[in-house]
Amino acid sequence: MRESRLKIFSGNSNKALAEDICRSIGVPLGQATVTSFPDGETFVKIDENIRGHDVFIIQSTCPPTNQHLMELLIMIDAARRASANRITAVMPFYGYARQDRKDQPRVPITAKLVANLLVSAGANRILTMDLHSQQIQGFFDIPVDHLYASPVFFDYLSKTRTENLVVCSPDIGGMKMAAAYADLLGGSLGMVAKRRKSATTVEAISVVGEVDGCDILLVDDITETAGTLVAAATMLRERGGRRIRAAVSHCILNEIAYERIRGGIIDELITTNSVPIDTKGLPVTVLSVARLLGQAIERINTNESITSLFRIKGF
Repeated sequence: MRESRLKIFSGNSNKALAEDICRSIGVPLGQATVTSFPDGETFVKIDENIRGHDVFIIQSTCPPTNQHLMELLIMIDAARRASANRITAVMPFYGYARQDRKDQPRVPITAKLVANLLVSAGANRILTMDLHSQQIQGFFDIPVDHLYASPVFFDYLSKTRTENLVVCSPDIGGMKMAAAYADLLGGSLGMVAKRRKSATTVEAISVVGEVDGCDILLVDDITETAGTLVAAATMLRERGGRRIRAAVSHCILNEIAYERIRGGIIDELITTNSVPIDTKGLPVTVLSVARLLGQAIERINTNESITSLFRIKGF
């Protein structure tokens, strides 16, 4: 039997997800040493032959973001110098994605800088999920396969579907995502207008849509302090909303977020394991995207279409 040309490696950001992905497709996780010297410099050594292989490197650039980004860049460079045939950076969470435009003078477009770094390091392809903005795909001059967590969320949410559901976006930027969820779940559509007062504080201004006596599903792509979610949920409660849940693709939760969730204004926070997350006994449900990413890796490896991965059962 011919040796498989597929090799999967992982940095230190989310090794548990990498192992789950490998189990889902029956491929062993490749052996690599990814550590740091005493002065903080990253050291990488790929501990097996990858000459001529199709290499996938799984690494979310979640906190500590710079450390994990450097690990990914150095692993890509190591694979290129070891004569890998093709290198795909699998980034379940793409850090720096919110810095995707010049919204004030003398600021960088860091999402584009990261794209340049990945290509310069030697990446031939990017596989990612739920980018903060679609335009980031255009920052790359190499193929980008952009997956959505919505099939995973829908499989879970459809089991607890209610008749009086309102799907809300916590800001105007998420209206397209909210509309898609509303169509799939058969709910109404709403929105909470907000004003950001600081990096950690958000003020909800008004609610668009009828929410009195309804169950609410807030949908967003990323939360870090849970400020936007909690501000929106608070206003929705004041307007008569009943059970309030939130579905967020990437939860980069810090202590401020945990404290806000502990306040109980959100009945359930549903997220994915795109980044490691400690639920700390709070009402946080973590759904696995390992099978979704695993299927995408298999199809990229065999040069098949990944379009069917966007389809949702029953639709």
